[in-house]
Amino acid sequence: MTTTTPHIPEHVPESEGPDGGFAAARPARLIHTESTTEIPVHLLFREEPSAPPAEEKPRPAVVAHRPPPEKEDRDTRDIGVRARASAPGVDPEIVERPARVLPGIAGVFAGVCGAAGCAVTAWWAGVLPPLAAEAFGPSAGAGGLGPAQWAAFAGAGALGLFGFGGLARGRTGRAWVLELFGRYRGTVRGTGLLWVNPLLLRRRVDVRLRHWRGEPLPAADRGGVALRVSVLVVWRVLDTARATLGVEDHEGYLRACVEAALLRVPVAAPGAGRGAVQATQDALTRLVAADAGPVGVEVCAVRPLRVEYAPEVAAAMHRRRITALDARHRASVIGAVVDSVEDTVTRLTMRGLVDLDDYERQVLVKDLTVAFYAGRGETGV
Repeated sequence: MTTTTPHIPEHVPESEGPDGGFAAARPARLIHTESTTEIPVHLLFREEPSAPPAEEKPRPAVVAHRPPPEKEDRDTRDIGVRARASAPGVDPEIVERPARVLPGIAGVFAGVCGAAGCAVTAWWAGVLPPLAAEAFGPSAGAGGLGPAQWAAFAGAGALGLFGFGGLARGRTGRAWVLELFGRYRGTVRGTGLLWVNPLLLRRRVDVRLRHWRGEPLPAADRGGVALRVSVLVVWRVLDTARATLGVEDHEGYLRACVEAALLRVPVAAPGAGRGAVQATQDALTRLVAADAGPVGVEVCAVRPLRVEYAPEVAAAMHRRRITALDARHRASVIGAVVDSVEDTVTRLTMRGLVDLDDYERQVLVKDLTVAFYAGRGETGV
């Protein structure tokens, strides 16, 4: 007898109610979410059909809503920019950008126009000095300075002050960081005669390649022995905004980064090979560059110039070296004395000059050893 599986209807009737009737049919349960499609429950637990996969009908899939490609790319670029601009302890908005400046000829022209306006206003009010009045001719009026003349004077004077007060000279290897009421307004790297808003506060920054040779700093070698290292740091200011506004003193910050790197990197001991010295230089350069990069300072190289033991270690090392040299000298002297005594006794015996028994031989060896050793000690050989 064949048993068939009953078909599960889409609408299941409710059980019989208290009044003997049937409640309205309720729909099959569905999964509803904001980011998925509707999938009937019975489809999730059905058996796989025996038909080949090529003839299988497409099944509902859970598809997450994604933003358009253009918006996704734009968001990714914005996140990357913010990640590059962010740095520990530094405001991400402080990034160098060019400031708005004008050619110097514009400032000169404005200043000349302001000075000329003041002169014309004085001639108009009749307050020119006698010599100037003769040069300009009779004035247009002699009523003195009225409200109109004062307004003209104020406008022309402000124009002249702004024109001449904003003139600045840009130099190669120098830059200006501009601020207005404590807010960063840009950096000027141009050269020649320029006009900068005179209301802006200017901070001069040296952007040339510079080197700094510090005093001996504490360090240690791979064995933990205390050292004193003098290093040469080659660096330059790459981002003037961060170097000036991100830290109080970027040179002091660089010095602190070098000190911290020397305490973290084992330095090649005095007398080490070139490979160990090069490895120490590369490690120091990498660490200092990583620490100083967020504040706009580019570190090109950190080279150990002079490596010596710390004073307390140097004294112990000196005593140890002296002891080793003294022991080596004594061993060489004793070896030379023993060889001389052996050669002397052998020659005396072989030539038949003396006939010695064991006791006499021991006495002779002892006397010759004392004599030779005393003689070498006096001559220092």
